[in-house]
Amino acid sequence: MNSSGHKTRWRRMDLPLIAWLTVIWTLLWTGLSWGNVISGVVVAVVLCLVFPLPAVELDLRLRPFGIVRLAGYLLYDMTSSTVTVTWQTLRGRPGPAAVIAVPLRCRTDLMIAATAVAVSSVPGGALVEVNGSTATLFLHVSHADDPRAVDRARADVRRLETLVVRAFGTREEIARLTEPTPPDAPDDPEAPEPADGRAPDA
Repeated sequence: MNSSGHKTRWRRMDLPLIAWLTVIWTLLWTGLSWGNVISGVVVAVVLCLVFPLPAVELDLRLRPFGIVRLAGYLLYDMTSSTVTVTWQTLRGRPGPAAVIAVPLRCRTDLMIAATAVAVSSVPGGALVEVNGSTATLFLHVSHADDPRAVDRARADVRRLETLVVRAFGTREEIARLTEPTPPDAPDDPEAPEPADGRAPDA
């Protein structure tokens, strides 16, 4: 193999892409440690070498202060959520569950995906669906009969969205964070039918 092939591959080693893949790898392992970070870098480099991509614009910015804030919040949220979920399990009364919709302010696929990964990495944050066309996340939550619990779940998602965008977003995406929160979509558009199959009484 001539040296030009090696040079072409190394030129395709996109550092922002490697950093982004490392972040995704670390979040998927739900734990920030040197082992996860190093293995994430290795996996990202191997993927870039084995599956070289043409140069693309990721619209990704690496903001060190924002990344530190995001990592710190995820560690805190993982710990507190684990305690909460464990306590609810021991009590044996998780409360009625439902799927809620949380519209996001960010609009790029990259930021929507990053927010979805961050939400999924937190215990208790059961992500059900991501609607990219409307920038909406659908989450499975317990204690759905308590409006305060539902409001807290939505607030947690939007807090993560803010931290993700301030860590990796462009200036345009950060500017969107100052816009009014989008109105909430219907939480459960398909109401369950009665067991006998008859329509409910008017």
